[in-house]
Amino acid sequence: MVKKWWKEAVIYQIYPRSFMDSNGDGIGDLKGITGRLDYLKYLGIDVIWLSPVYQSPNDDNGYDISDYQAIMDEFGTMEDFDEMLAEAHKRNIRIVMDLVVNHTSDEHRWFVESRKSKENPYRDYYIWREGKEDGTAPNNWGACFGGSAWEYDEETKMYYLHMFSKKQPDLNWDNPKVRREVFDMMTWWCEKGIDGFRMDVISMISKTKEMPDGEVQGFYGNANPYCVNGPKVHDYLQEMNEKVLSKYDIMTVGETAGVTTELAKQYAGEDTRELNMVFQFEHVESDGKYGKWTDEKVPLPVLKKIMSRWQTELYEKAWNSLFWDNHDQPRAVSRFGDDRPEYREVSAKMLATCLHMMQGTPYIYQGEELGMTNYPFRSMQDFRDIESVNAYREWCESGHVSHEAFWPCLTAKSRDNARTPMQWDDTENAGFSKGTPWIGVNPNYKEINARTETEDKNSVFHYYKKLIGLRKQYPVIVYGKYELLLEDSKELFVYTRVLEGEKLLTVCSFSDKEVEFTVPEEFVGTDCIISNRENAYEGKMVTLEPYEAFVLYRR
Repeated sequence: MVKKWWKEAVIYQIYPRSFMDSNGDGIGDLKGITGRLDYLKYLGIDVIWLSPVYQSPNDDNGYDISDYQAIMDEFGTMEDFDEMLAEAHKRNIRIVMDLVVNHTSDEHRWFVESRKSKENPYRDYYIWREGKEDGTAPNNWGACFGGSAWEYDEETKMYYLHMFSKKQPDLNWDNPKVRREVFDMMTWWCEKGIDGFRMDVISMISKTKEMPDGEVQGFYGNANPYCVNGPKVHDYLQEMNEKVLSKYDIMTVGETAGVTTELAKQYAGEDTRELNMVFQFEHVESDGKYGKWTDEKVPLPVLKKIMSRWQTELYEKAWNSLFWDNHDQPRAVSRFGDDRPEYREVSAKMLATCLHMMQGTPYIYQGEELGMTNYPFRSMQDFRDIESVNAYREWCESGHVSHEAFWPCLTAKSRDNARTPMQWDDTENAGFSKGTPWIGVNPNYKEINARTETEDKNSVFHYYKKLIGLRKQYPVIVYGKYELLLEDSKELFVYTRVLEGEKLLTVCSFSDKEVEFTVPEEFVGTDCIISNRENAYEGKMVTLEPYEAFVLYRR
């Protein structure tokens, strides 16, 4: 297996709006990030993935970009960015930018021009279609944030495609001028010295020429067969690699909705010349009661089957991205662990053990290393996320489902759970801002915060720090072959890793009850390199306490 720095790295995602506010306006900013780099250095991470900081009207919190080569006013200036990049590099921390090129903002100059007339030179930068004979949308496709995927534009009496918000028109990647503009912009950032790109919904950049009605799911037709993993997506990524990516020592990770292990080998195979790795979402995208909305947990055997398939089928063929949560997902400990006070810490450590001992590059989402939890939403006024607000409107205000039935599902899965401010200390607003935060601070910040945890050697923070250190110490954690044990167990996630005579056994209990476990003969009496319960693991029989996790190592 080819060794690469990005395979051995641990990546930390920063959502800038919620990380650290340096000027008291209630919004996180670049100077705030720069001021907290020592914290991240102490944690031990290697790379920061920065959610978008480009100029944006913020219809979708920066994922609607109006200028790719300017910084959002609320976040600071390009000088602030340059300072942050330089200070990160001084600490041997790399910076990976979020690349959002499936769509732009409708306030981007390309789209402002595109909508002026059918003859405008920028018209073909976007996807325009005539309506049906009766004047309705070209087809029945639904947008990812609710409503139709088509928006009628009065100026030229045509519809444009937007797979997300109507303020996020999709770019037409079939136009070589669009590709050239995007590649030039990426080169500009690489020349500035950034260390890679996380590519937003990159599997959606190629659409089919035919755009028939989709199969109705919920309120609209499903556009995925025509917009995801499209006919020329690999051509375009290979062109991107040739023109830009191959010229720099950078890492790339694609957000690839709808990806399978076979497709992942095409996007991120060892020799496909496209991307380094992809994000798959099978383990976080189980169907809910109402579309994606559910308050039910994924059964452990199902979770194990999904994650193990990705471990085994990509081995020596492509590289895994490992994550429990991000800016689009609820908090890991609330979703996969147990956020009740008596179990929050131990289950957060268990989840960290389970993920970080797998093969692939681990991603830590800001606050995950503290065991931050979902937010206790009280009313719709608490929400800021366009997807959550639109979902409530579509499901509840339309009368399709009662508030009582939908509310637990909305609060469990809302993206705003991940977007509440980072909890730095127990002072006002969790030390995030001296002003009024743009979104509510989780009231548990007095118990869960970075100051308390960095001072407590038994905290979730220090457990993550130890896991990151072990990854640097044991090559088997990075490169070893994975094998699942106890496939049908509803309580235990157990697997081994093997590399050239080194062997690891990872045992994680997902239960709030005691569970019996028989240690495989070859691991009896071996070294325990990490545990969240500090028990002895010397005999053959172990009684695991609730959410207990440990890792045994032998040569």
